[in-house]
Amino acid sequence: MKKLLLILFLSGCFLENHAQETFPVNGSYDIRPGLFAFTNATIVINADQTIQNGTLLIKDGVIESVGTQVTVPKGYVSVDLKGKYIYPSLIDAFSTYGMPEAPRQAFNAGGGRTVRQQVFTTTKPGAYAWNEAIRPEMNAKAVFSVNQKSAEDFKKNGFGIVQTLIRDGIARGSSMVVSLVDDAAQKVVLKDEAGAQYSFSKGTAATNYPSSLMGSIALLRQTYYDAQWYKSQNKEYNISLAEFNRLQNLPQFFETGDVLNVLRADKIGDEFAKQYVFKTDGKEYQRIDAVKATGGSFIIPVSFPKPYDVEDPYDARDISYSQLKDWDLAPTNPAVLEKAGVKFAITSYGLDKPADFWTNIRTAIENGLSEKQALKSLTETPAELLGISSKTGSLAKGKNADFIITSGNLFKKETIIYENWIDGKQYVANKMDVRDLRGNYALNIDGTSNLTLKIAGSASSYEVTVERAADSAKAKANFSRSGDMVSMNFDLKKTPPVSVRLSGAITSLNPVTIKGDAVFADGSSGKWAAIFKQAISESAKPELAKASVTHGPVIYPFTANGYSAAPKQEAILFKNATVWTNEKDGILQNADVLIEGGKIKAVGKNLSAGNAKVIDATGKHLSPGIVDEHSHIAATGGINEGTQAVSAEVRIADVLNSDDINIYRQLAGGVTTSHILHGSANPIGGQTQLIKLRWGKTPEQLKFEGSDGFIKFALGENVKQSNSGAFITGPMRFPQTRMGVEQVYIDEFTRAKEYKAARSVKGNTVRRDLELDAIAEILDKKRFITCHSYVQSEINMLMHVADSMGFKINTFTHILEGYKLADKMKEHHIAGSTFSDWWAYKMEVAEAIPYNGKLMHEVGVLTGFNSDDAEMARRLNQEAAKAVTYGNLSQEDALKLVTLNPAKMLHVDNRIGSIKAGKDADLVLWSDNPLSIYAKAEKTFVDGIAYWDIDENAIREKDMKAEEGRIIQRMLEAKGNGSAAQRPAFQRPRLYECETLEEDAFKDFTK
Repeated sequence: MKKLLLILFLSGCFLENHAQETFPVNGSYDIRPGLFAFTNATIVINADQTIQNGTLLIKDGVIESVGTQVTVPKGYVSVDLKGKYIYPSLIDAFSTYGMPEAPRQAFNAGGGRTVRQQVFTTTKPGAYAWNEAIRPEMNAKAVFSVNQKSAEDFKKNGFGIVQTLIRDGIARGSSMVVSLVDDAAQKVVLKDEAGAQYSFSKGTAATNYPSSLMGSIALLRQTYYDAQWYKSQNKEYNISLAEFNRLQNLPQFFETGDVLNVLRADKIGDEFAKQYVFKTDGKEYQRIDAVKATGGSFIIPVSFPKPYDVEDPYDARDISYSQLKDWDLAPTNPAVLEKAGVKFAITSYGLDKPADFWTNIRTAIENGLSEKQALKSLTETPAELLGISSKTGSLAKGKNADFIITSGNLFKKETIIYENWIDGKQYVANKMDVRDLRGNYALNIDGTSNLTLKIAGSASSYEVTVERAADSAKAKANFSRSGDMVSMNFDLKKTPPVSVRLSGAITSLNPVTIKGDAVFADGSSGKWAAIFKQAISESAKPELAKASVTHGPVIYPFTANGYSAAPKQEAILFKNATVWTNEKDGILQNADVLIEGGKIKAVGKNLSAGNAKVIDATGKHLSPGIVDEHSHIAATGGINEGTQAVSAEVRIADVLNSDDINIYRQLAGGVTTSHILHGSANPIGGQTQLIKLRWGKTPEQLKFEGSDGFIKFALGENVKQSNSGAFITGPMRFPQTRMGVEQVYIDEFTRAKEYKAARSVKGNTVRRDLELDAIAEILDKKRFITCHSYVQSEINMLMHVADSMGFKINTFTHILEGYKLADKMKEHHIAGSTFSDWWAYKMEVAEAIPYNGKLMHEVGVLTGFNSDDAEMARRLNQEAAKAVTYGNLSQEDALKLVTLNPAKMLHVDNRIGSIKAGKDADLVLWSDNPLSIYAKAEKTFVDGIAYWDIDENAIREKDMKAEEGRIIQRMLEAKGNGSAAQRPAFQRPRLYECETLEEDAFKDFTK
């Protein structure tokens, strides 16, 4: 005991007298080296090396020697740690320790909608970037302050060092690495600039742009290009761009959130030759192959989801299948990363409470993570990622004296962290000389002495009961201990009742005595004391082997109806089908179609099967896959970037959501190809993306390879913001009138022509502008326009602007007044993609008629029907059938409205849209005439792969129910074993339409 007091005293002197060198001392200088020798310990040098009966020497905050044959020099305070362990202190590679809280913007609700001020460019004084979400000039070191209250939680868990950052904005500036030692800010900084920090979340930026995930991506890409340009120009001084460039030499960290955002960030990294370290939400197991292919390192949380309270079956219905699966599989994430050979550090960030950290680490180990990897991910790996391996992360001569002393193996439940030494300074988490409080105590509360206190359980998780001898009344007590401090409360409900809260401290060790203050239920107070009487006599219980944790399979995509084993491409012969070729052969009766290698190999009668699987299609119909020219499925983070009149720089390709259940649902309706459009909030919206509905693939694998680029234009009410003024205050975005819309087009194409000409000059220094790049591609006929349109006058206007400015319009989409000017459309070779029979849902469609499609077709306009709606897309075959009802279009031409014609509009009819040898095997096997309301898509093939099979779906639905039941049973058991459960909350899936506005403006995309 005396030796420990001496250590505390000396280390206190060491702390006091190693103040900042540049600061004056009010008193006498008393500087002494901290000389300590820790002997006879099991010393874990690093994850790969452990020594027994070792000695650790530290001098002046640095490791002087570590090993088994170390002589303790004279003058060192020697501490015998026989039976105890020494580990390197832990390092948290992601935190906001010591950072001020970012101010959150306040918005008022008006008329049930959010009211906000429009801010187009920064209001921040100074020569900074135009957008407040780009703030690389922010330095963590400029706002950091020591926060010992926050540091306590870290240190109790064994952490000695953290990376801390300003978690606000897209380009967030530089982070720093600090130790958690109780010292002045000037003494704790290990690295003043540890890395450049990024995210997709705009944070507290007041500027409107970006309001979507695709806008965040575009802004970051443009910033990289602007920074490159800035290096070689003398036109402007920009603090933000100068700092952005300066930070490129640091390690690059990207907080991404979900696994698809990892892939999005990695794509930006590839474009600009950057390899990010990704801070994620811990769901890498869902796409581990794609994650590994990034080549990046990761910082992962262990904030595993809590079980849901599923005792009420009605509540259980509010939990999605993906939530159930994630609860089951999330604890395997660290093990999955380890098995895949991905480098990762573990952070405590995101935990509900610090006490969950070691519980969750042990949960990860129970689910396959090795102890070796766990230690490495908490020490060496974060040290490497932060560039501080030469100083810390392992125990070696010359490194900082950052280590923890434990009662045993760090990862065992019963292990206690006694001390955490940081820079050679001692932090006591739990006293070493009182290793265990378990036993029977005589409890005296304010003179009442007939009580017994029993402390059982384990030293790290006590189980405490209080019993009254007179009537055997017994109650469980809530008990907690921090060092020598103890608190508990209990309620003896038998007469006389005793309800009391106790707090106190260990005041003696022989016998162990705990004394302190008591507060009773009526508010009165008193004193209490507990004196150790005897050890608990418990018969040794054999330790039961813990049942191995079993999990269901990972599914692709990670949502309902995902595959655990993806369907394979097959050679198939369809026999005796009614084949809707959409070619000159028309509709063939009792015909055969052979597909092989993802292509249609032959169409005819009596074809030889060879090695192909044979499907008897007698009485069934085989058609080309349905092509939806206008869809908003399979995107995430907002479908509109409507904060500016022109957002041509944003790309749907950047925000494809391969996990969208609507992909699968639309496969069930025979859709094989969808054109995913930006919304209609501005005259010139974003770049579109054509996808094939390859269910289970990654976003990149959904893309229709080799297809032409398109872009969304828009006219009408949405563009001039007729429907948005109710929730915007202050200046309104231009344009506000239909004539203003025309001016936007003229201005933009004028600028694009000038930009294109200037960029073509050899040796030019023109700044690359992603917005004008897209418009220049239109002028070069490399990108094509699909325009949201309703009213005849505006359609005429845009055709006139196109003629005068020298560009072409490819398609007027959902054009409901096309019948009024079909002749002009034909003359300009403009296609019309319309709705079958929508009308009367707003003023612009007052003159819509259901004969529109038939009339445009008769004039000679390439005509198709589109959905613009996730639900309608599942029934586009029935929408096509309406053209037979309204106008008596032939059945063959009606089906072309949703197959061959949109394929032609999208310039991919050489590959899809009809059944012809050499084309892609994108086919639908129908139970009946595809135009019939009774027809079901029995099988839908994309590239010769049956991504939808009605029989397989029935099996999968049954398997899902069984898996759901298994997981719910596990949740019930978890709650029964004491796990805190969360209340189910229904998460309504977001369905985008053209008019979906602003809902993602302030979303945190890191979650």
